[in-house]
Amino acid sequence: MELRHLRYFVGVGEEQHFGRAAERLNIAQPALSRQIQNLEKEMGFALFDRLPRGVQLNAAGKLFLTDARRILRDVDEAKLRAERIAHGKAGTLRIGIATAVSWHGLVVDSFRQFRREQPDAELELHHLLSPHQVEAILSGRLDAGFAAGLLPLHRDLTHWQFARDRMVLAMPKGHPLTKQKRVRLRDLRNMPFVWFPRWVNPVFYDQMMQECSRGGLTPRVVQEASDRDTNLGLVRCRIGLCWVNESVRWQCPRGIVLVPVVDMNVRLPFNLIWKKDNTSPLLQTFVARVEALGKKSVAS
Repeated sequence: MELRHLRYFVGVGEEQHFGRAAERLNIAQPALSRQIQNLEKEMGFALFDRLPRGVQLNAAGKLFLTDARRILRDVDEAKLRAERIAHGKAGTLRIGIATAVSWHGLVVDSFRQFRREQPDAELELHHLLSPHQVEAILSGRLDAGFAAGLLPLHRDLTHWQFARDRMVLAMPKGHPLTKQKRVRLRDLRNMPFVWFPRWVNPVFYDQMMQECSRGGLTPRVVQEASDRDTNLGLVRCRIGLCWVNESVRWQCPRGIVLVPVVDMNVRLPFNLIWKKDNTSPLLQTFVARVEALGKKSVAS
């Protein structure tokens, strides 16, 4: 039994007449009659009572008509659902977000646009450190991630850079340096620092250390913490100073002041990363939207 048999049967069952059903189904009447006969032969019993003018569903045919309609409706709905996924309009998109990136305007705008343009798709957000995002994307647990730094990437990943955030110094309110008009790296000698471990972002870690050294500063690291929020908490407790990206100003804790350092020229790159061989239409749609938003912001 094929789907066409069900469609032919529903047409005849609803019209109660082979001629009208054949016209509705755009098929020759003799061919339609043979298809119904083949269906009844396969099932092993009649579905219609033949009348002088037309046909009439018998008891078995009435029950089968209800089920046939439901089956065809389910098939049509399944096709529509699959079609929406194939066109990137439905499904589940799993995105990682590094804390440093979470308040960037493009990230927020991309989620807003995704919800507006893909109302039938599900968006799963996971706050993860950038190296943990890489592991999750490579293993298939995430589709993409908004990550900080991380270049060069794993060979199986690709990326699109959408921003480079300036690094500023977080210090507790009332710290003597907050009174200076201009702060330079050499002014930070002997100051205690809270720093991130090198494994979190080796390339960026080395860039920060080299820039400090160039400016005459060898940071005195008194505490390491892998996430930005912990670092800021330690600054607020006056354990030490720490470097943060300038987007922190949108969620800077009370009691902390962000101070630019005039000769700190390292910027933290923000990238959307994903696996090269991930052919998900939903992912490709999302990447295209992020790139469009990024180019629009640059143009404006």
